[in-house]
Amino acid sequence: MITQLSGQATGVPSECTAIECTWCFLRGRYHHLMAPASDPSEYSPASTPVAAIETQDRVVGKLFAVLLAGEFAAFHRLIEESAMAPDVPSKIAIARMAASEVAHFDRLAERVETMTTLTAAEAVERYRSVFDQYHRATTPKTWYEALVKAYVGDGLASDFYVELSDMLPPDSRTAMAEVMAETANSAFARDQVRAAVEADPSIKSALVLWGRRLLGEAITHAQWVLAAEEEVTDLLFAEASSLSGVAHFFDAVAAKHAERMADLGLD
Repeated sequence: MITQLSGQATGVPSECTAIECTWCFLRGRYHHLMAPASDPSEYSPASTPVAAIETQDRVVGKLFAVLLAGEFAAFHRLIEESAMAPDVPSKIAIARMAASEVAHFDRLAERVETMTTLTAAEAVERYRSVFDQYHRATTPKTWYEALVKAYVGDGLASDFYVELSDMLPPDSRTAMAEVMAETANSAFARDQVRAAVEADPSIKSALVLWGRRLLGEAITHAQWVLAAEEEVTDLLFAEASSLSGVAHFFDAVAAKHAERMADLGLD
């Protein structure tokens, strides 16, 4: 389930969790980031050269293009997995989640087409493969697995947006805020899973393992994106005062995932 980027770092532990594996990769690329973080004012247009601002905007646009491909994949994943829904109310609830993904997609598409030379379709084509791989690796076999994936996946996307927003230059955070709100419609999935586990505790252990797999695959595939897009990685982590700041990104996502699993009754 967890794939390491062999050769990317020295001193890699023989056994790594998903978070530690990502830490190993970033430690290899960012061992030099031990100086104190720059003052946030350095991001302001008044103190940053025009060329640097243009480069920064281009890289932020590339990040938004990656997220756009993720929203595209999420929409189609929800449509496909809604076939497992046992009744009309559940199908409607999934459709509402899919509609919110389309809204996120439209906001990101506008930013991508403003900040890059890519069209929305070109951005999706460029970055969709990693998200397709994630969804192939996490194809649910039951309706309850689909519900856990819908709830956890929605939360993980929101968590990544929040953590990424904190790392972006101030003038890019507003754009991220437009698409990082958690989809409220996923609450129906939480309620159905909790009720099912209470009614039949024997299904709990399998769903707990499923939730762990979803987190591991999400972090692994995020690692692949970071490895492939060095400019984006540099933008996000270049201001880390130490490598602990890099690790915090993934630690925070994992902690929030644990909270959501508890919400599902799967702690």
